[in-house]
Amino acid sequence: MATAVNAVFDIDEAFARLEEAVEPFPKAALFALAEEGFHSPFEQLVACILSIRTKDEVTLPCARKLFAVARTPAALQALPFDQLHDLIRASTFHAGKTTQLLAIAATLLREYNGEVPCDFAVLTAFSGVGPKCANLVLGIACGQSRISVDVHVHRVTNRWGYVATTSPEKTMVQLEAKLPQRYWVAINRLLVPFGKHICTGTRPHCSTCPLLAMCQQVGVENPR
Repeated sequence: MATAVNAVFDIDEAFARLEEAVEPFPKAALFALAEEGFHSPFEQLVACILSIRTKDEVTLPCARKLFAVARTPAALQALPFDQLHDLIRASTFHAGKTTQLLAIAATLLREYNGEVPCDFAVLTAFSGVGPKCANLVLGIACGQSRISVDVHVHRVTNRWGYVATTSPEKTMVQLEAKLPQRYWVAINRLLVPFGKHICTGTRPHCSTCPLLAMCQQVGVENPR
């Protein structure tokens, strides 16, 4: 398969096709929660922490269960450790996340008047919050143009030949230099379901993919 970056990839056409392709599939967890009304910076930050190493099918009910009890830093900090731990038990690494969430709530109340600042440096200073989560919060809850690169965004954009990188961090750098800002938030919203259901990690569904004619299929082996 070709490995060179495709300089003529029509990104506008790609996103138009993506919008239609992912319509039948469940939305990525944080975008789904935002549509349900859980769109504050704090709710999005909490949901993103819950989603780490956890499938969306688990993250969504877990977040809803927690938000039925606590939707603000003050309400969350008021929960005893054991109660919070029980509420998020379905999430992977739930004990560590319980400690992280309580610490974040305490810091927000102590230093930021109970509000989550729309600031990348502040967000990534919290334990357990990396660039992916910070950019999702800033993009969804704060209205900033931010690119959140997870395994799906990294894999798919490299398969297209739109970028040529070896890590999500490097993919983010290349996308920030190349991708039109109007797609910065949307790329995660679209490529998460696209990567889960069509451009899968193994044996991607290339034969029925609406982007096949545009894709270099970099690194693809044994497609369906």
